Amino acid sequence: MGTRVSYPAEVKMKAVKMRLAGVPVKEVLKELNIRNKTQLKTWMKWYKAGELHRFDQPVGKQYSFGKGPEEENETEKLKAENRYLKQQIEGLKKVRRIGEEVVPETAVELVEELKNSLPVREICRHLGIARSTYYRWRRQSREETSKQAIERKIGTLCRNHKFRYGYRKITALLKREMLINHKAVQRMMQKYGWQCRVKVKKRRQTGQPCHITDNLLKGDFQADQPLQKLVTDITYLPFGQKQLYLSSIQDLFNGEIIAYSIGDCQDTNFVLDTLSQLSSLPEGCILHSDQGSVYTSHAYQQAVKEKGIIMSMSRKGTPADNASIESFHSSLKSETFYLDKLDSTTTAIVEQTVENYIHYYNHIRIQAKLNNQPPVAYRQLAA
Repeated sequence: MGTRVSYPAEVKMKAVKMRLAGVPVKEVLKELNIRNKTQLKTWMKWYKAGELHRFDQPVGKQYSFGKGPEEENETEKLKAENRYLKQQIEGLKKVRRIGEEVVPETAVELVEELKNSLPVREICRHLGIARSTYYRWRRQSREETSKQAIERKIGTLCRNHKFRYGYRKITALLKREMLINHKAVQRMMQKYGWQCRVKVKKRRQTGQPCHITDNLLKGDFQADQPLQKLVTDITYLPFGQKQLYLSSIQDLFNGEIIAYSIGDCQDTNFVLDTLSQLSSLPEGCILHSDQGSVYTSHAYQQAVKEKGIIMSMSRKGTPADNASIESFHSSLKSETFYLDKLDSTTTAIVEQTVENYIHYYNHIRIQAKLNNQPPVAYRQLAA
């Protein structure tokens, strides 16, 4: 004959409430580790008949109708609760196969559920594991949960910025809310393929210099104040119904694009239109460009002098001399047209995409060299 099990009144009431909430019988039995569904039917019968006092009656004893125990025996009640807890542990050992082949997740869940009723040492003894093992599993479980939350946060940031940021910038954003190492962020991004798209490196053959003016920058792209050093260049936009060009001027102090023009004709008037957007320049302002025909033209050189700008030019065929503006144009294409695969679209969409990106670049996109601030915010803080 099997051992008769006594269930505490709290378990009986919880089972009844679960059934009233529509929880299937099998789930109730599994959740509360109840042996027989007949017991559950009996408790439901008592509940519907208003005989709630019968939930406290011991095994093998029935109270008179409408009457409960005259005196509660605290010792017997504790014994009944202990028998129920032991039954839960023994049942989980058989059904979930924990014990010799204990599952860490199940063990942690079980101890957390029972530790208010039994000492952790006693529960671990029944499970056949050391208490230190339980605490180690619990710590690992919490670390795993925290790691998953960080991974979700990284994925959200990568998607929000359309995978334009590498692990360094994602780390900078995360450090606004938490303490995290950049190597951990890099590993997580590599795990899910969230890295920034790699830019294709292009090389050009160097040519003979055509001396118009000296290279005053000489590779020094640092500026101490706004509008001290400017760089300009033209890039192709072959993504629409016709060939378009972008002429832009960048301030090396914070990398901000302070002037730009979009057109379908790469002539002197095109770059003059970009130059005309500059105003109130300080004395000694340097404007650096390559040796393109539009920049070496008489009209452009004259317009530069009239604005009091000192002209500087790269050596022929050496784009590295103007690396900052070249990098901006590369980022623009990589983070918009190449990323979104806009290789054949309308002229209006090309223009709108460029305008939107320049606004994003100036006001939203953070840069590591600017203490992880966007260019406009960095300039305002510096002021």
